[in-house]
Amino acid sequence: MKLKVDYNNMMKSSIGSKGIDDGFFADSAKAIDDAREKVNSSRGKGWQEWCESPYISKSELDDILSYGEQVRSKADSYVVLGIGGSALGAIAVNNALLHLRHNELPSDKRKAPKIYVEDNVDPERMNALFDVIDMKTAYFNVITKSGETSETLSQFLIIYDALKKAVGAKEAKEHIAVTTTIGKGTLYDVAVKEGFKIFGVGKGVGGRFSVLSPVGLVPFAVLGIDVKGLLKGAASASDSALEKDVKKNPALLSAALLVESMKMGCNINVMMPYADSLRYMSDFYCQLWAESLGKAVDNDGKTVNVGQTPAKSLGVTDQHSQVQLYTEGPFDKVVTFLAVEKYRNKCVISDLKEIDACDFLKGNTMNTLISAEFEATRYALMKANRLNFTVVLEEVNAETVGELLGYFMYQTAFAGAMLNIDTFNQPGVEEGKKATFAMLGRKGYEAKLAEVKAAPHTDKYVCGK
Repeated sequence: MKLKVDYNNMMKSSIGSKGIDDGFFADSAKAIDDAREKVNSSRGKGWQEWCESPYISKSELDDILSYGEQVRSKADSYVVLGIGGSALGAIAVNNALLHLRHNELPSDKRKAPKIYVEDNVDPERMNALFDVIDMKTAYFNVITKSGETSETLSQFLIIYDALKKAVGAKEAKEHIAVTTTIGKGTLYDVAVKEGFKIFGVGKGVGGRFSVLSPVGLVPFAVLGIDVKGLLKGAASASDSALEKDVKKNPALLSAALLVESMKMGCNINVMMPYADSLRYMSDFYCQLWAESLGKAVDNDGKTVNVGQTPAKSLGVTDQHSQVQLYTEGPFDKVVTFLAVEKYRNKCVISDLKEIDACDFLKGNTMNTLISAEFEATRYALMKANRLNFTVVLEEVNAETVGELLGYFMYQTAFAGAMLNIDTFNQPGVEEGKKATFAMLGRKGYEAKLAEVKAAPHTDKYVCGK
């Protein structure tokens, strides 16, 4: 495994009394190994079907890659319609592996379509999309595992209507691919009826664990991303998660430290990448960590209200907006740094002879500067006795990104096992979905609509006109 976890600053020997006791791993050996065994014994079963994603069949992968090549040769824009797990993985990986100004590059330098991931239903945003794409050269991937997601279905209806007006009903069908559960849901039924290209999501692959399934692989293939490299890295993370020795199992080790930090009152987990290419990994991780671990009851039915609130930050940017709080505010946070040993580009800081100041910068590189800023922030947190650890990537490429995604997913699964909760359900999300269906007048939700209308609300506690 290429990924490394430096957890020195989680321990008392580094940060003093606010740290975790050096005997923690020995004292917690049974609980940690029980979690490892629980997760690994369920690989490929039930809601852990995502564990098999790195080992996709050759025929399925060939189909995805073939589709990607075909669309890449025709499309000027590729638009993903989805929300949550159907969007965040694509956003994170695209930002990590494509040029950071991908959509602004001229087509001869891009060598792939512009990419837009539409993960909200703000009407201004939808209309803004129409202002920047040409429907005649735009292709769309409609993604919802359930096939019932109201936000995505609304986007689809609008897009399909616009496509038919732009290119005609027959050609419009060629511009749409659907990724959903085979044989289930409204979107699947529509796709079969209309003759759209369909990619399947395994029944046991939850949305937030689906980035390495066709949910993510299809758009990655269209954009020419090294899909095989991603899967190779993810397989490496999967192999590492089997390790019995916690010191050789980064996902298990960091999960144990984070669960222990919760017990110590650190209810906020800040992710702080020191690379713009990794900035949206924080968004991906926030959903994964929050939706998986924020649960009211445990597996024994006991009310526990557990979870650790994820927060996103970006080095160096947020040293100037958030780090003051992290170093001197409440002792309720643990910071997860994402560090890169080798950046893909080098940028030398100019030595302008006519400027006498800034001598400490002249002739240096931005590479050295951002690395120094990271080390300085880590040092400042350590000096302030604040829990933090660092996930280190050699560099940002398809293999290391795939490994990072796998690490995040196994870390989350191990943490859920240690907390004795159902890591893979989301009852809090489902309640909101049902209420939305009811308020929009969907059949079968009449009782829920009555419940919503009966909820107490007055103007007594409304401030303003």
